[in-house]
Amino acid sequence: MMLVSGSDAVRCKLFTSTLVGMAMDWFISLPNGHVTSFAQLSQLFREKYIANRAPPPVLYDLFDVKQYQGETLKEYINRFGAQVVKVGTTEEPMIVYAFRKGICSRPFCESLIRNRPRTFVEIRRRAVENIATEGEVCEKRASVAPARPKAPSRAQPARVNEAAMGKRGQERKRPYEPRKP
Repeated sequence: MMLVSGSDAVRCKLFTSTLVGMAMDWFISLPNGHVTSFAQLSQLFREKYIANRAPPPVLYDLFDVKQYQGETLKEYINRFGAQVVKVGTTEEPMIVYAFRKGICSRPFCESLIRNRPRTFVEIRRRAVENIATEGEVCEKRASVAPARPKAPSRAQPARVNEAAMGKRGQERKRPYEPRKP
C-alpha cells in the first residue's frame, strides 16, 4: 500500500483484498458509510484483532529456551541465538546465564561451568570448537578398527577336569537307603 500511495479509498480497497475468513466477515458486517478514512479502518481493525497479536518478546523469554532431548548443540545454539535477536537485548550477563540454564549437552555445559564465559559471542566461539570436536569424535567412532576378537576360552587340562568329575560323581553315587517308619 505504501508503494501505491493513493487516496484513502484506494488504500481501503487494497486492504480489503487481503482479508479472508472471519476478518472478511467482520468487514462486511460494518454498516455502510461507517468508515470514512483509512486511518479509521486500520484503527477499527487493530481494536478488533489486538488480542490475536503475539505479545512482544521480553528478556525473560530467554529462560524458556531449553535444549531438547536429542537436539544437537548446533541446533540449540542457533535456536537460542534467534531468540536473543527477537528479544533485542544487549545484557550479556543475562544472556549467558539464560544459555547456561537451558543447555543440557553435558560436556559443553561442564566446560561452561569450569571456565565461565562473559559474552554470548564467547559462547558461540567455544560452541563452534566443541561442535567440530564432537564431529571428529563421531567420525573416529564410526571408523574405528574392528572390535578385538574374544580370546578363546582356555580348556582345562583333561586330568584336572577328570579329577573334578570323579569327585562329583562319587558324591552323587550314594547307596539307596529306605526310610525307616
